[in-house]
Amino acid sequence: MDLQTARQRVEALTKELNYHNDLYYNKDISEISDFEFDQMMRELENLENEFPQLRRADSPTNRVGGSAGEKFSPVTHAVPMESLHDSFSHDELRDFDRRVREVSPNAEYVVEPKFDGLSVSCEYRGGVFVRGSTRGDGTTGEDVTDNLMTVRSLPKRLKNAPPFIEVRGEVYMSFQSFDELVKRQEENDEKPAKNPRNAAAGSLRQKNAEITAERKLDIFVFNIQQAEGVTLQSHSQSLRYLSELGFPVSFHRVFSDIEDVIAEIERIGENRGEYGYAIDGAVVKVNDFGTREIMGSTAKYPKWAEAYKYPPEEKPTKLLQIEINVGRTGVLTPVGVFEPVTLAGTTVSRATLHNRDFIEEKNINVGDTVIIRKAGEIIPEVLSVAKKGESGEPFRFPETCPSCGSPVSRDDEAATRCTNTDCPAQLMRHLIHFVSRDAMDIDGLGPALLEQLVAQGLVSSPADLYRLSSEKLVTLERMAQRSADNLIAAVEKSKENELYRLIFALGIRNIGLKAAKLICSHFATIDDVMNAKAEDYESIEGFGSIMARSAVQYFELEETRRLIEELRSLGLRMKPSEQKPKGGVLTGMTFVLTGTLPTMKRSEAAKLIEAHGGKTSSSVSKKTSYVVAGEEAGSKLTKAQTLGIPILTEEELLKMTE
Repeated sequence: MDLQTARQRVEALTKELNYHNDLYYNKDISEISDFEFDQMMRELENLENEFPQLRRADSPTNRVGGSAGEKFSPVTHAVPMESLHDSFSHDELRDFDRRVREVSPNAEYVVEPKFDGLSVSCEYRGGVFVRGSTRGDGTTGEDVTDNLMTVRSLPKRLKNAPPFIEVRGEVYMSFQSFDELVKRQEENDEKPAKNPRNAAAGSLRQKNAEITAERKLDIFVFNIQQAEGVTLQSHSQSLRYLSELGFPVSFHRVFSDIEDVIAEIERIGENRGEYGYAIDGAVVKVNDFGTREIMGSTAKYPKWAEAYKYPPEEKPTKLLQIEINVGRTGVLTPVGVFEPVTLAGTTVSRATLHNRDFIEEKNINVGDTVIIRKAGEIIPEVLSVAKKGESGEPFRFPETCPSCGSPVSRDDEAATRCTNTDCPAQLMRHLIHFVSRDAMDIDGLGPALLEQLVAQGLVSSPADLYRLSSEKLVTLERMAQRSADNLIAAVEKSKENELYRLIFALGIRNIGLKAAKLICSHFATIDDVMNAKAEDYESIEGFGSIMARSAVQYFELEETRRLIEELRSLGLRMKPSEQKPKGGVLTGMTFVLTGTLPTMKRSEAAKLIEAHGGKTSSSVSKKTSYVVAGEEAGSKLTKAQTLGIPILTEEELLKMTE
């Protein structure tokens, strides 16, 4: 390749890699597989080695990860959070071994799985977790302390801890939690997360820590970044110490021969399907810390470690059937059913075919042999048709809903929808959403019971939930009198919910919980909401034209108005709570609540603050006016003290509002 051609290719690769780096690290989105990204990065490295004059200071080969986002406070890492150099063959691992042996002829290696998640730093003072941050660009990350507090497997207090310790770990989402998340997203006709890594990263970088908590994240800790009063000689020793402190540490083994290392890497790869979490490779690290010190690092990688990346698996299989699922908002989603095939250690027999356009573009028909892939993508994907089936019959997307037989229509989002809002398939998903925690929050009304109620003809719309009685409920299977009474009490209690909960529970397309709250802060009654024009909605700060159009279209429907009137007659709240008094003593102030207060729940304290004109926030920042702290206040209190924000007791808060 001549210099000019190389220069053009370097520019193209740099642009492409920067684009995908930004998507992956800053927006938690993947448009290509890790393998495709790694191959482009390797090609750029090779070109830069062949033509050193083309290597730029800002080349993707010199950078670690993404950048610190604007949503969170920046954290400068005292110890850089480096990336790892990737190998894709056994010979490359042997080359790595030769480089190590030049420094340490008797070197030992620790082999660990390479987790597919989000790398974080966690700091502890006096054994108490005080701050957590993302890797960012390796030098500066994002403060995600509040979100890391919701990670169940991360210890918040350490036993026999040193005065200070900073550890590095990988936050991940287990297959089980990922499956639950995707199921919820599909039921709500949301775009499902593509893989656990994206789901974990997106969940950890939520502004609302309550959403992070719902995602059930976990962590493995694999490195000590720095520690006071602790002397360790090797990586294997440090992993034992981390485990003694109470950190979750993954399996690992120590070897002195590179061929044994390679065998262990292959063993880990063969057993990938047995783990409850995603891995995309294995990591080989020099065990002795003294040898690491001598070997040092490049601008991006430590020279004493290597990551082996498993190649993607693609296999052919026969498409046996295309099923059509109907979502909560009526979207028809095609799902391919295949002859079972083993990919990445698990058996695959189903995969989404996305929509009508996807099937037509790839010319997919029942009976075709298709190529499917599962390369770090836990949801299998169809890549192409390898061989057409014998029938040659093109698949015809249904013109009527498979659940109710009503006509379907295409919309401007390339989705095909059932036009019948009373469709049974939509009804079940609508009811599940209606009673969910962020919506009407009716405790005890799970999917199994809702299915019984629908099957018995007791419920055919959300309004019917408020017509249930204990006498009707006890006729159901496994429903005792006490359970029936408790459920009726929960249904009655939900009538007093704030109006924004009801609006969210209605399941309006493009209207989430935050949008429902915005609506209720702008309009005085449900009638004002129903009669509003698109321009009225668009005048709300944070409301876009698509959201406005969705709201108007929904409230114009006759069946919507009929449902609202039924719910009104059944006693549900149809007006937002009384507006908080303007000019209250706390107007313009933002409070953060932390710890256990002596006499009040934090939710009660929040209502008190809002009733006097103040605002509450879930995270501490420079904009915070006061932190109200109770017993066992954790990282929020520490951060407030660091920033010099005034700390209040419950008693002092009450005096401010007298």
